[in-house]
Amino acid sequence: MIELTQQPLSPQAVIDRIQSGRSGAVATFLGVVRGENEGREVLYLEYEAFEPLAREKMQELVMEIKSRYGVGEVAMSHRLGRAEVGEVVTIIAVASAHRAEAFDACRYGIEQLKTRVPIWKKEVFRDGEHWVGG
Repeated sequence: MIELTQQPLSPQAVIDRIQSGRSGAVATFLGVVRGENEGREVLYLEYEAFEPLAREKMQELVMEIKSRYGVGEVAMSHRLGRAEVGEVVTIIAVASAHRAEAFDACRYGIEQLKTRVPIWKKEVFRDGEHWVGG
């Protein structure tokens, strides 16, 4: 399950979509907008993506994670548009028979999402703004 949306993300809704009676573990990662970066107050973030390619890369990554870690279900959700401090902007959730695989797959998922999927972040401060990464 992959999702790119302008709407607020619901961790519980994502978990509910992947959890089943076959899973003994569900590991999640939540990326949250923090109010400070490198000593500067962050007012909000803005995310943009090349959506067709981002969806394609996310789907490829989900399939890779399932194959590599032998897990049951994998979900990736990412917020686009403006996100306020404290809001969830990224969710990686992995359902698996066992916890070790779920944790490993979840960590791999977020690390790869950040490097392989064309999603860009702009940090907005009181005294300016800048694009991060990409």
